[in-house]
Order: sequence, then structure tokens, then C-alpha cells
Amino acid sequence: QITFGSIFLGNVPVHEEVHRCAGQIHGYKGCIRDFQVNNKELFIIDEALGGRNVENCNVPICDYHPCHNGGICTSDAENWFCECPKLYSGKLCQFATCDENPCGNGATCFPKSRRDAVCLCPYGRSGILCSDAINISQPSFSGTDVFGYTSFLAYSTIPDITFYYEFHLKFQLANHHSALQDNLIFFTGQKGQGLNGDDFLELGLRNGRVVYSYNLGSGTATIISKPLDLTLNIHVIHLGRYLQKGWLKVDDQKNKTVTSPGRLVGLNVFSQFYLGGYHEYTPELLPKGSRFKNGFQGCIFDVQVRTSTNQEFKSPGTPEGHPNSGRSVGQCKDSPCSLIKCRNGGKCIEGGSTVYCECLTGWKGAFCTETVSVCEPEHNPPHLCKQGGTCVPLPNGYTCHCPLGTTGTYCEQG
Repeated sequence: QITFGSIFLGNVPVHEEVHRCAGQIHGYKGCIRDFQVNNKELFIIDEALGGRNVENCNVPICDYHPCHNGGICTSDAENWFCECPKLYSGKLCQFATCDENPCGNGATCFPKSRRDAVCLCPYGRSGILCSDAINISQPSFSGTDVFGYTSFLAYSTIPDITFYYEFHLKFQLANHHSALQDNLIFFTGQKGQGLNGDDFLELGLRNGRVVYSYNLGSGTATIISKPLDLTLNIHVIHLGRYLQKGWLKVDDQKNKTVTSPGRLVGLNVFSQFYLGGYHEYTPELLPKGSRFKNGFQGCIFDVQVRTSTNQEFKSPGTPEGHPNSGRSVGQCKDSPCSLIKCRNGGKCIEGGSTVYCECLTGWKGAFCTETVSVCEPEHNPPHLCKQGGTCVPLPNGYTCHCPLGTTGTYCEQG
């Protein structure tokens, strides 16, 4: 038997004697990943006994100019973010903010107009201002809303998922065509966002079929089911993976298997486990090849996972079955619109636990009970005062008060 010393990656601890014998020694400068010894993957950071001056590879995400609406992209060796101008927010500065936030309990505020806001409710809350507590045993998801957000639940990272996992879950689709087209069921990733080459695990629907994908760091493996039998009210999915080999069984269809490319055998994911959607759902933030355009539309329930054949199946979360956060998730078959009465021809719109009134022209307010003044920006048609003229409402119509140097009915003359 021969005992070897340590393996040094990138550089060695240099002593004065080494300098005298070998001259100046220069360490490796660059990025190293997918380190294997005798076909066994070593996790560069997790299994290291020590090290110095090592940091994560700097991914130049800012080179792709991801920020919208004049946001400025800033990156360091670990992360990147967008510095948003006033009135915009979101990971990519893609959302307009609310000047005055009327929403409660940590809800996401979105401006429906310059004066009216919609409150996208967090997990466990519902109502116009998200002030009502609701109990959720079978969560319902509404996909991507008109404001660009998805409903979702986020659970703590599933431990010990590296080499083996099995998932069981059931789902019931919403009764419309878009629920089958391009919809995420669940996702977990290495950093929670889709930098190319990152490990990830994901399940979704595309063109009426279940799509199951994973990447262990050396290429994506994908299994696609046969088309779903839409006469079934509830669909059942069993899926799993051991090292490179994965399998998927949907309803009464035959079990299908796949083997991931390359030699890597470990799934290294550190992000939360997302169900139904994603926190800031921008498909570009998910791994290439798995960018489902919308969140799930319908109910997902009885989600169970185990990471060893000797374990019992358990619900995700810490404590078990409890999500860390969520948005616009309702109780299956419950309608928040049953508790809301929109006035003056307004229509109740619901998405999971989020609910609001869509008012007819000329009306505004949470329940469409306020008239829109002829001088307000929301009025259709808008007033015609020009060159800084001030619109003043009258019993019948309006008049324009013109600034110095202008005249005419609408201040249109110099």
C-alpha cells in the first residue's frame, strides 16, 4: 500500500526552500470546475480541507445587459443585480412601483393605474388588501398574471438530494388551453437562477406532455411523457434519479428512463424548492432549455419526496409541509371573488388568493365606486389642454387655464 499526500488544486503552499530550488512559482489563475479523480467527482469547495484566495467564478452576466427601463447592471465575483431608477423595481427593473403602498402583510403592490393598485397576496393571505387569513391544504396556482408575476410557493432546500431522490405528486389542471402549453410545475437550481452549466432539477408541462429535466453539470437529461389523458380529473406523477439515471412515470403510462450525458453523478443544488412558479418569474433567469414561459395553472397537492430508499416519503419544507414564502396561492376550488362585489359593471378578477375589480371606463377605486374626473389621466378620452395648461373640471366638460404666453381653448396658441 502506498499513501499519497494531499492533492493541491490551483497552487501549492510555497516555502522558502521551494523558491530557491525552482525559482518563482505562479499559481493557476482562472476557473476550475467538474474536478474528478478516478472517475469520482470531488466537490471543489465542499470537500476541500483548506485553501486561500479562492472565490466563485465571475460570470459576466452584465455583458448581456439584462436590466430594463434604464436600470444599471452591477456585478461582483459572486452575484449581480440591477440598480433600478425611480418608479421601477424587480430583479431586472421590469416592474413599475407603487408610490403609496396600501397593501398589507408583505403583499406585492402593483399599480393598476396611476391611482389604483392591485395587491398580490403572500402565502396565507387573501382579499383586496391581503388582510384576510386563509388556510391552504391544497394550493391552487394561477400561472402568470397580467402584471408579469407568477403564483408560487418556495420551500427550504431539500437536503441530501445529491445522488438519489424520488418525488410523488398529484395535480389538477385549470380548465383552459393555456394550462397545458408551457407551464412550470417545480424547479430547484444551483444558485436559484439559470446560469448556463449550473446544476438544476425541474418539472413542467409543454404542449400537453410532462417534461422532466435535470443537469448534473455535464449536460441536460430530459424525459418527455406521452400526451396527458385529459379525461382524467387528477394526474399522478412519480419521478426519480439515482446517479446519472432518471425515470418518470405519469398516470398509467409506461415508465420512461434516461441517462444524463458526461461523467458527473451528483446534483448540487442550493436554492429553495419552487412549486408552481418562481419568485421573480422571468424565464431568462431559469436554465437554458428549461425556460417555461408561465407558471402552473391549476392545483398541485400531495407533493412528497425522499432521498433514500430507506426513508419514508415526506412533504418538502421546514417544518415539514410549510413553505418559506409564496404569492397569489389560493385554496383549490375556493374563489376569492365569491367574497367581493364589484360595483357599476366592474368585473372581479382572481388569481390564486389575489383578487381585484376591473372597472368599466369612467369608474375607479377598489370596488369601482368612484367616478373618474374628466381631467384625470385615466379619463377616456383624455383632456386636450396643451403646453402646460391646467385642466379644470366643469359641471359639463372642462376648461383649460393657460400658462403665461399661451392662449386658445386648449392653450394651443403662442
